[in-house]
Amino acid sequence: MKIIRSFLITVVIFFQFVVCQNSIQKEIDAFSKIEALKNASISFLVIDLETSLTIAELNPKTSLPAASSAKLFSTSTALKVLGSDFHPSTTIYFEGTISKDSILDGNIWVKGGGDPSLGSVYFNEKGEERDFLENWVNEVKKNGIKQIKGCVIVDGSEYSHLGVPDGWTWSDMGNYYGAGPSGVVLYDNMLKYHFQTGTPGDKTTLVSIFPKVDNLNFNNQIVASSKRGDNAYIYGAPYSYQRFGIGELPSNRKDFIVKGSIPDPEIQLAIELKNKLEMEGVKVEKGAKSYRLEQSNFINNYASFTKLLSHPGKTISEIVTLTNQKSINLFAEQLLYLLSKNDQNIGSTTKGLEIIQNCWGKEVDFSSMYLTDGSGLSRSNAISASHFCDLLSSIYKSNIFMDFENSLPLAGCTGTLKNVCKNQLGHGRIRAKSGSLTRVKSYAGYVDSKSGKKLAFSIIVNNFNCTSFQLVKHMEVLFNQLSEY
Repeated sequence: MKIIRSFLITVVIFFQFVVCQNSIQKEIDAFSKIEALKNASISFLVIDLETSLTIAELNPKTSLPAASSAKLFSTSTALKVLGSDFHPSTTIYFEGTISKDSILDGNIWVKGGGDPSLGSVYFNEKGEERDFLENWVNEVKKNGIKQIKGCVIVDGSEYSHLGVPDGWTWSDMGNYYGAGPSGVVLYDNMLKYHFQTGTPGDKTTLVSIFPKVDNLNFNNQIVASSKRGDNAYIYGAPYSYQRFGIGELPSNRKDFIVKGSIPDPEIQLAIELKNKLEMEGVKVEKGAKSYRLEQSNFINNYASFTKLLSHPGKTISEIVTLTNQKSINLFAEQLLYLLSKNDQNIGSTTKGLEIIQNCWGKEVDFSSMYLTDGSGLSRSNAISASHFCDLLSSIYKSNIFMDFENSLPLAGCTGTLKNVCKNQLGHGRIRAKSGSLTRVKSYAGYVDSKSGKKLAFSIIVNNFNCTSFQLVKHMEVLFNQLSEY
């Protein structure tokens, strides 16, 4: 009787497994036949993390641009290599001597440490973004400095001055989501344009910008429209002070903010600190300088300088969480820089990408996978659902799993998944990173199924013939089926 009972239980479990497996496979097969996807490219895979068995698949090895889901590689590697408690720092020095009458015969130096949280709107309450400057100025004054005969020099040279990674397009650079990584990050490298709009068809008026950027030449071609939302774009190359805006903004607004990128964060921080010093009564005779532009005139011999203070940034865990929750491109790129600086003593996108492969190379098959940045903004990235599931499986078996999983948006609840599967079967059961570009939509992450199983999944769709909103509605049917498994 015991043998028969065991056999029957085994048959029932196997039958349930096959039915569930077939239902998910049928769902992805049906998904692929949707009229709006008849010319689309799709890569899909879901695996059981305990058994490593494939539950369902569709072109799992096909590599495609995956947009911001690519951030899973940069964020997980940062947690694993740097550790959750690591924090980048910005260090302030003075060069020269201080006389009895409190005059510094030399310069103030700011050594950038690649900290993305300095003055960040994500880590500071509105209006408090500049508070760190007051702390720095107070430290200068505590050391008896009331006048600076030299200048304020900001130095981000331990990180590359390339501006943006390879593969970023002209239509992205100049906008806030196209702010490039740098040794010095200030206010998320974000420039806020404040516009006043009139009747539809009329040109808008640029009222102010924050922070104030000296010598910025802005060509405004943005007009008012009856459409809702921000339909304007800012164009401009890194380090260029030529910017122009095109597109439309809602009509009859007194203050509509469009977010762009700061042309040169290094010199901008120097100007901000110099202005703050002078507001507090500390005269800076020779102004603000960027080491990138002044390397022939100054020597950054920090061993001979006097350290004033080290300003700690937020931890890697905090940065990773915001990167995944809010899909912040700049933060993901800075993580690559920090990985490279930690390993090679120079911040570099290319070196950071090499560290990703070195970190996960034994568990993830990187063949036919191409990464050119850390954020997924580049369309030259190509990743398959299999690559994502290999990574997610490796993370699941590692000591960073809890921190990493908790950093991901929760379906129906938080981040970029707040409205996905809301009040449906997938609500509260899926933690995943989303990705969106024009004609690109992707998700990759974990599922806690109704039966108690832990799944890893990835879906990437390119060149769909419907709105992104409509595509997500189709995907929700599949996500709910995974949650039911």
